[in-house]
Amino acid sequence: MNHNAIYALYPQVVTVDDGDGARDAQGKKVQIDLDAVNAWVDPSAYKAKRIAEYPPIGDQLDALWKGGDAAAEMLATVQAVKAKYPKG
Repeated sequence: MNHNAIYALYPQVVTVDDGDGARDAQGKKVQIDLDAVNAWVDPSAYKAKRIAEYPPIGDQLDALWKGGDAAAEMLATVQAVKAKYPKG
């Protein structure tokens, strides 16, 4: 069960247990729509994907220090990653 999706879709939920389900602050069971939970996409997922594909920060700083073509190539590389994984 995707706990993050449940918390995002059902703000009244304070606890989620795979065996017992979702409950609100009063301990009452909250009915959840599993199709909606399974369809939910984390709006921050792009961040981890970008981090994994960005060049190492040392390489980025080196390109900035060198300037010129090195900086332009690095900018193009970073922009390509951003285009591949746009913000939510």
